[in-house]
Amino acid sequence: MDFSSVSLRVLRQIAESGSFTAAAARLGYTQSAVSRQAVALERSVGATLFERHPGGVRLTPAGLTLLRHARAILGSVAAAERDLTGTAPRSERVRLGVLLSAGAVLLPAALARLTATSPQVRVTTREGTTPGLVRALRAGSIDLALLTSRPPHRPPDGESPRLHVETVEDTELLVAAPATGAFAGRASVHVDELLDVDWIATPATGSEPMLGAWPGLPGRPRIVHSARDWLTKLHLVAAGLGVTTVPSRLAAVLPSGVAMLRVDGAPREIRRVLVARLPGPPSPAIIAVTSAITAPQ
Repeated sequence: MDFSSVSLRVLRQIAESGSFTAAAARLGYTQSAVSRQAVALERSVGATLFERHPGGVRLTPAGLTLLRHARAILGSVAAAERDLTGTAPRSERVRLGVLLSAGAVLLPAALARLTATSPQVRVTTREGTTPGLVRALRAGSIDLALLTSRPPHRPPDGESPRLHVETVEDTELLVAAPATGAFAGRASVHVDELLDVDWIATPATGSEPMLGAWPGLPGRPRIVHSARDWLTKLHLVAAGLGVTTVPSRLAAVLPSGVAMLRVDGAPREIRRVLVARLPGPPSPAIIAVTSAITAPQ
């Protein structure tokens, strides 16, 4: 076999992005260049590494096997560059992927605890949805990820070996609505009343789920505003421009003019927050970050 570090980086980015187009955009290449690298890599190893499907591209078992080795090879290349240039880090770095709703409450508290207990550990973060963060973990682009799951809480993906996961908390989904208007002064709303309201949500794209509309809604939600971050969603709610679904943990950071309502007439929607990493012995820095995240609130 004869392949370059460039081709291994392309493999890793395709695994993380889930498509040749997205991988090309992140790497600054053309799509045709990424496709050529993929074909050349398959020719070099003598196996099919990529499986195309309607939602994009995923790695075959052979591709996943090569990805595990690519993580180690690229890690060694990066370490060699640091040693040769004299830029070896003085602190231990952990790359943490964070689900979109964790940044306002879970993340600041965890990083404050980490600063007090392990000041030598430096954490960098990136946001994403659970599917995207799982791909990033598998690709070796992040070391830890805060994910979410719904009952019956199956593994985050079907790949082998399975990710190592620990439970952080269970949280109930509620509806955030304007404090004035149709639902003013109420503690709950019937699910049928949510059929004709305006919703603020992040639309689904490819394999990424829609975030913001009630998941058990018996009908198609009317999305009038699209927003990715929670601050924008909640301030749109406060302005009386619609409702959105939020985890109960966000009650501590609601802006003025927003009320949280339980939903009657439908099963409770519970989401579990997990911290996940690749299997195998974790580094002391990863243990420290995991402990800070899972510590009692």
